[in-house]
Amino acid sequence: MATILDGKAHADRMLETVRLGVEARLAKGLRAPGLAVVLVGEDPASQVYVRNKSAACAKVGITSIEHRLPAATAQADLDALIDRLNADPGVDGILVQLPLPQGLDSKRALHRISPAKDVDGFHPVNQGLLLEGLPGLRPCTPSACMSLLAHHGLALKGLRAVVLGRSEIVGKPMALMLLEQHATVTIAHSRTKDLPGVCREADLLVAAVGRPGLVEGSWIKPGAVVVDVGINRVEDEILGERIFAQEPKKLEALRAKGGVLCGDVRYGEAMAVASAVTPVPGGVGPLTIAGLLTNTLTAANGVA
Repeated sequence: MATILDGKAHADRMLETVRLGVEARLAKGLRAPGLAVVLVGEDPASQVYVRNKSAACAKVGITSIEHRLPAATAQADLDALIDRLNADPGVDGILVQLPLPQGLDSKRALHRISPAKDVDGFHPVNQGLLLEGLPGLRPCTPSACMSLLAHHGLALKGLRAVVLGRSEIVGKPMALMLLEQHATVTIAHSRTKDLPGVCREADLLVAAVGRPGLVEGSWIKPGAVVVDVGINRVEDEILGERIFAQEPKKLEALRAKGGVLCGDVRYGEAMAVASAVTPVPGGVGPLTIAGLLTNTLTAANGVA
């Protein structure tokens, strides 16, 4: 059986490092870092995520500043709030929670955030700095995944890595970070010819497509390391029977609860083939908030 890459345990390590960094600032007479979170509308998943961020901030000593706006908020009003937060010296990081309600332009909002306060790492300036290998605020999820791999001592130099997914949030920046560490990287996607065959070439497979159970055990090279970024809810029992064929407890939970979380990789099948796998839940998910707070401390210290 493969080793389980425990994202929750590594997130706790990352958060402890942030907490110590905040304490060091306070010991120098500096204020605690401030993170402003903008939540527009009533999306249930976004509200849960914002609550989790606020709790994590309290744990490490970062000041959490929440701005909750109605779904009917005009783009101009959202722009004005971002401008005020950009100018506020007590705010080191700004996060606009996605998705935004219909009628609001998410890219316009994200691009309006000052690059120095862009703790999500989505601004074109920070994406460009990553492309050039220069210091900047990196996208939270892939940077935290890199930290997890480094903690487990995975030597990336010369490794064949396949990143399944090409989003600006995970896929593309993950590929660039792996390139920085001298891995040989292929970005694969839904239009890749012989997608299973491409995945089977990977010593390191990163799945980030948002399709439950897409990656079967037969797609994985024996001994490969698998990082599953996908977080999907499965409610259909027929689909669940395929995905959870080697996870009877998960299938039982699906039938009992009417829905369960799973990743883009068929976890039970992957555990029988790979050398190490991130679980879902408890893998990459907790790392994202840890990466966000790491970026907030970095922004406060002005070293990005």
